[in-house]
Amino acid sequence: MSTPAGAPARPGKVIAVHVAYESRSAQRGKRPDQPSYFLKAASSIAGTGETIERPAGTSLLAFEGEIAVVIGTLAHRVSMEDAWNHVEGVTASNDFGLYDMKTPDKGSNLRSKSRDGYTPLGPNIIPAAEADPQSLRIRTWVNGEVKQDDGTSAEQLIFPLTQIVADLSQHMTLEPGDVILTGTPAGSSVVAPGDTVEVKVTATSASGSELSSGRLVTTVIEGPGDFDETLGSTPAVNEALAIDAWGSREEAGLPPEAETDASASLSEELRAKLTAAPTAGLSAQLRSRGLNNVVIEGVAPLKPGSKIVGTAKTLRFVPNREDLFTSHGGGYNAQKRAFDSISNGEVIVIEARGEAGSGTLGDVLALRAKALGATGVITDGGVRDSAEVAEILPVFATSRNPAVLGRKHVPWESEVAVACGNATVLPGDVIVGDDDGVIVIPRDLVEDVVDAALAKETEDGWVAEQVAAGNPIENLFPPKGAWKEKFEAWKATQ
Repeated sequence: MSTPAGAPARPGKVIAVHVAYESRSAQRGKRPDQPSYFLKAASSIAGTGETIERPAGTSLLAFEGEIAVVIGTLAHRVSMEDAWNHVEGVTASNDFGLYDMKTPDKGSNLRSKSRDGYTPLGPNIIPAAEADPQSLRIRTWVNGEVKQDDGTSAEQLIFPLTQIVADLSQHMTLEPGDVILTGTPAGSSVVAPGDTVEVKVTATSASGSELSSGRLVTTVIEGPGDFDETLGSTPAVNEALAIDAWGSREEAGLPPEAETDASASLSEELRAKLTAAPTAGLSAQLRSRGLNNVVIEGVAPLKPGSKIVGTAKTLRFVPNREDLFTSHGGGYNAQKRAFDSISNGEVIVIEARGEAGSGTLGDVLALRAKALGATGVITDGGVRDSAEVAEILPVFATSRNPAVLGRKHVPWESEVAVACGNATVLPGDVIVGDDDGVIVIPRDLVEDVVDAALAKETEDGWVAEQVAAGNPIENLFPPKGAWKEKFEAWKATQ
């Protein structure tokens, strides 16, 4: 394989940055506070003009045009001010990834990004001494169409290239020939056999002339897809992976979220009404409409006085079976995926079959739920780290239990109908919980139900005042005749 002059065919280390560009951060909706990294196999290095294989049966091969920094001299605990002096130069690179293998990778990116040829570099190195690290430009073309165009100014990068070099050097010794892939800007997407991807890095020299890496050209072909499931994980895709690989729902060919997700966010006005309405009043209104089986039984708030309002994101556990826990319980399982994909304003509703002998979440998952904007968790199972969880966000559960998940449960699936506390909950149902309990409201009834409940709450408040003043409850609770007329007259003055 050909590689650019000055870069070894087998660098000692290939280190990649997860997210470094403001544009990529905005696209993903997450902005890291500090740089984070992963390793790619040196055997994934390739040169310009070569092909890359997308295995048969897979569909989510994504390109990521990046600026590759090639280390020139040993760097150990160097400062940001000195970091660029240890760089040989920069060149174009493409951090290809097979998203079909992201789930079994469990965050390491080993299978998805270290396949042969998945790190092309070149064709030329721009000397670091002649290039300002804050004035580089990177462009990526797919079949001749520009897909990425960004730069390395302070406004464009979250983490300057010099910070990345200096940070890595405090954790490991960077050696001559090591390659650092410095993150991709917005625009990364999916390519298929027959597509050609080109990446180019440019800089302006001190004399004003353009310095260029030349175009790094890679053509996608179909390769063998005979994954042996007896040896390890095989490809698998889901909607979240497709969105990540393509860059957006629209690019992935998926319908807008509002069309597929009944849990479209509640308006602030509706959320405020539901917060003001007691579950007792809401339950009464549902019963008057023929809905009696809408109470999630047996759950109570870990912290008295808690109130939960939100739309349901469901998660289902099945009874533990050792072989199933081995295949479904470890790594990035259904429970972790569900908590990692929460939308703002959602309530996680967990079916745990009323099994109180094991925890169904702990403090780490509670923190993740809060960070993503969840308004609470309902589980008809137990909770670990209960004191900590109670202070993180509202949680209603049947018990507190220190045991880990695998003692009683296997995390199985999410975004399906679940049976929580003898109530059926669908994704997108409206959940309201307070000290009296938790109820489930069908999304299409919620506006009518809450308005009626608040009106009844106003009436009951007036009635309570009359009873407290010494009046008998006959014809007063509810108001009838003269009492009804008095209530209506009072209401008109409010």
